[in-house]
Amino acid sequence: MSLDRAGDISSQSRLVFVTRAFGWAILAHFAVWMVSNILTHSYGWPGAASVYGETATALSYLQWIVYAIAIGLAIVWVWRSPSVGLRKDAAAISDFNAVLVRWAFFAVLFIGLADMAISFLRVEGLLESIVGKDLTLDLGRSAFRGPWVHVPMILLALLVALRSKTLGFHWLALLIVIAELAIVITRFVFSYEQAFMGDLVRFWYAALFLFASAYTLLEEGHVRVDIFYAGLQNKTKGFLNAISTILLGITLCWTIIIVCLDGKGSIVYGPVVNFEVSQSGFGMYVKYLMASFLVIFAITMLIQFVSYMMESVADYRDEPGTRLNREVAAH
Repeated sequence: MSLDRAGDISSQSRLVFVTRAFGWAILAHFAVWMVSNILTHSYGWPGAASVYGETATALSYLQWIVYAIAIGLAIVWVWRSPSVGLRKDAAAISDFNAVLVRWAFFAVLFIGLADMAISFLRVEGLLESIVGKDLTLDLGRSAFRGPWVHVPMILLALLVALRSKTLGFHWLALLIVIAELAIVITRFVFSYEQAFMGDLVRFWYAALFLFASAYTLLEEGHVRVDIFYAGLQNKTKGFLNAISTILLGITLCWTIIIVCLDGKGSIVYGPVVNFEVSQSGFGMYVKYLMASFLVIFAITMLIQFVSYMMESVADYRDEPGTRLNREVAAH
């Protein structure tokens, strides 16, 4: 009896190790892939995949080795921290993801207000009297406004996100309502409407919809097409959630990231590096940022899916602290 019990514990420990190692390896691989992708498409590095071709260089092998090192370090860290459980890892990953989401929310808030103000002053002919002719011309170019207005706002948003404790979804939703109300009032009361007003609403609404998805997953708030799931045991739910997270969630996020970023002409990488904007004249210069929203959505969902996978395996093992009892309230 004691031998069976020991074997059972050993089997469960292996499951915990494999799950943690797999999750952290995914995150390590993704971090290296992002850096390698930038080096390859923006700075002319050959890419790790070129080691399998005839054009392999020392940089090719370096990029390939970094992947192996990152995954190896993730596995070694898991091996050397056996006291860290699945739920603790899942919570740490969720907390990190929350910082990323806060960063994204504050970035669109600051950029939206700053870009709207610039667009308003331009369309009303007031900007030149404030900043001068040369800077007014520069602010009319997306290649200038992006690095010198948007990037500082993004850095400021990071500082605020590190100190803030709230994700701010409700505040962004309120600002969207206020911006839409302003359009209605100015259009029908004062017969005044400009392109930047609609751009601001779309900019904030897209951010609210895409950036809140990871938080919604954390809180079990996504709509679940439930036929048999509600009547299952927590252990069975954990097993199904873990398998579906790996086969559907993580796979889908990786597909979106690769399609959007893998190549100079990809649907997101190209517009972002070229600071692509719309042709609305005096509208906001945020089209390239809105293209990146899809990638931010996929990244935050990928990270949250890794956390969700660990939570699901913990549920399968009937570990204390399950979140499954909150599903009824969420749905």
